[in-house]
Amino acid sequence: MSIRLLIVDDHPVVREGLRGMLASQPDLSVVGEASNGQDALELVEQLRPDVVIMDLRMAIMDGTTAIESIRQRHLETPILVLTTFESRVDILRALKAGATGYMLKDVPREQLFVAVRTVAQGKSAFAPEVATFLLQEVRQPASTLLSWRELEVLRLVARGASNKEAARSLHISEATIKSHLLRIFNKLGVDDRTAAVTRALEQGLLP
Repeated sequence: MSIRLLIVDDHPVVREGLRGMLASQPDLSVVGEASNGQDALELVEQLRPDVVIMDLRMAIMDGTTAIESIRQRHLETPILVLTTFESRVDILRALKAGATGYMLKDVPREQLFVAVRTVAQGKSAFAPEVATFLLQEVRQPASTLLSWRELEVLRLVARGASNKEAARSLHISEATIKSHLLRIFNKLGVDDRTAAVTRALEQGLLP
């Protein structure tokens, strides 16, 4: 019985390459393709594939949002992220959204085949670099981890937003922004916004 696959990537050449590569395996069958997360969501509901191979950075709807939307609709289809991005933010966002596995696009074809078969069984599959990162993340003291809201604030600060602008963007008060910043400074061991952004970039907290 073949594993039915949906490929989601905004580059036609990548989709074509993946389709050809996967077609070389008798137990793998590509039943659909999508160029963005919105189309992927619709095709997952229509085709009910066994595995979705999902890129992250796409127009209209990115991969992480698509994963969240698929899970919100109570669709338990295994989703294997296949991307060139391996930042802390990308990995954690994808896994938090509900991704089953996370591989990088420079993965050897045999490893990709194994990853597809693994997630099809409901198990997780990670690129070695991602597995190493997750191990380090588990070992990292909890006090140094930033919450998702703190990361949102830090991303806005990195783009040059003032407290007022950040508050307006996140629909919260300036006082709350200041509280988030104080916690960020404490967790990163810094004293100001510039140092916080620099430290976050060094640690891979910001893409």
